[in-house]
Amino acid sequence: QVQLVESGGGLVQPGGSLRLSCAASGSIGSIAVMGWHRQAPGKQRELVAALTIYSSSTNIADSVKGRFTISRDSAKNTLYLQMNSLRPEDTAVYYCSAGIKWRYWGQGTQVTVSS
Repeated sequence: QVQLVESGGGLVQPGGSLRLSCAASGSIGSIAVMGWHRQAPGKQRELVAALTIYSSSTNIADSVKGRFTISRDSAKNTLYLQMNSLRPEDTAVYYCSAGIKWRYWGQGTQVTVSS
């Protein structure tokens, strides 16, 4: 089993920045991919960014490309999502996820972009 705990969400003004963190524990040696999804009210959950553990290659959704960056600190077993130039449409619950077919999920952290 793998446990994922997100932190770093909150209220930010348009144009501002936030950094989300996801602390992983458990059988993390078996994890090949980690990522961030988000779900806005009334919308489907969407993949925002993904990172392949062994190659460190990343995949960023077009909607956030150039503004969001995914990274990982292997020593801390922590995944990050740096979000810059935030927009009201980025408002959502952000979830950390991991494993094949996104088997493992965190509880989510709310990000609200509003003036």
